[in-house]
Amino acid sequence: MIPFSILDLSPIRQGGSAGEALQHSLGLAQLAERLNYQRYWVAEHHNMPGIASAATAVVISHLAAGTETIRVGSGGVMLPNHAPLVIAEQFGTLNALFPGRIDLGLGRAPGTDQLTSRALRRGKADSAETFPQDVAELQGYFREAQPGQAVQAVPGGGQDVPIWLLGSSLFSAQLAAQMGLPFAFASHFAPDQLMEALEIYRHNFTPSGALAKPHAMACIGVYAADTDSQAEKLFTSLQQSFLNLRRGVPGQLPPPVDDMSQLWSLLESRMVGHAFHESVVGSPATVKSGLEAFLKRTGVDEVMLTSAIFDPTARHHSLELIAQVRDGMV
Repeated sequence: MIPFSILDLSPIRQGGSAGEALQHSLGLAQLAERLNYQRYWVAEHHNMPGIASAATAVVISHLAAGTETIRVGSGGVMLPNHAPLVIAEQFGTLNALFPGRIDLGLGRAPGTDQLTSRALRRGKADSAETFPQDVAELQGYFREAQPGQAVQAVPGGGQDVPIWLLGSSLFSAQLAAQMGLPFAFASHFAPDQLMEALEIYRHNFTPSGALAKPHAMACIGVYAADTDSQAEKLFTSLQQSFLNLRRGVPGQLPPPVDDMSQLWSLLESRMVGHAFHESVVGSPATVKSGLEAFLKRTGVDEVMLTSAIFDPTARHHSLELIAQVRDGMV
């Protein structure tokens, strides 16, 4: 069975709070564990009124402390925002607290706007250009410290923290192949280069001490409900949120609506539809058909699911229906 995992942005609902969102994330992680999902990842975003996972390592600690077996990690940490040593210490600490359960997914985008990016980096040059070197430096801190090594990550050195490279374009696919690391593609919002990225990664993969053969994961949005129409209504919360972001007015996750036609133009509807082209939205039968087609077309080794559903109860029900679909797939 292909493992199913969860990406959670800890969405802050309209009228809600970050604390509420983080508690909802913990409840969802606990449910995902009971339903035998493989991983539960959270992502680093900054200056986003609707996302509570900016302090990603702190959120991971919260989730790992409230679960027992599910792998918990980042999808991802935006490495250009941080010194590699800091990330090695943070994730070394997480792995010391929760041995064998921590994943470190790395991205090279800032996860925010340019002004906030400058505030995070405090005048540093655009370190996205040094991403390959920063990944290699981070790997070095996770190795056993050598005699006379001047700078060590404590905790961190000698810790087995799997590193994943994340991407929404071809760059990280090529780098993951060169470095022999697992690769995850963000097709949940950037579907255009999914197939080309997977081909580049598999064709150019070089075995490493971390991985003997390529291991690819793709993330897609999946919204399940008892009927297609119910799922489509749940999906409108994300559609509204993404539309607001593209209009330059990001906000908290709005409640679903019955009809999006009064909220966007034809051009905007096409733009949002294109961004979420890979999303699977519908009843269990519709979700089963959509997931089987996606897995057959991509041949990924794992699939990561994400959703921004306003009602926590409906979000839990969606996760339960997807697990039933997964367990019934051949």
